[in-house]
Amino acid sequence: QVQLTESGGGLVQAGGSLTLSCAASGRTLSNYVMGWFRQAPGMEREFVATISRSGRNTLYGDSVLGRFTISRDSAKNTVYLQMNSLKPEDTAVYYCAGNFDGMATMPRLYDYWGQGTQVTVSS
Repeated sequence: QVQLTESGGGLVQAGGSLTLSCAASGRTLSNYVMGWFRQAPGMEREFVATISRSGRNTLYGDSVLGRFTISRDSAKNTVYLQMNSLKPEDTAVYYCAGNFDGMATMPRLYDYWGQGTQVTVSS
């Protein structure tokens, strides 16, 4: 079983950037399709991005397309989410997740989850 740990969250002003990391232990991350989701208070968990095992294919949610970039480094067993042009509405807890099957936008299709990292964007 893989354990996922997110880091890199924090407080940033609107228009700024952050890079989130998701480090894996227990298993090789390259075996998994990986995704990033976020959840704001009182809201459902929202799809942000997903990346294939090879890293060649990516998919983004409409609200982050063109601003966020998902990537993975097999040597470091880590997945990243580069977030640019941040907006106050990007404020949420961000989670990374993994699954064995395929790229997916629905949280229920992911088997493994990290504990989340808070991102707060001030206006």
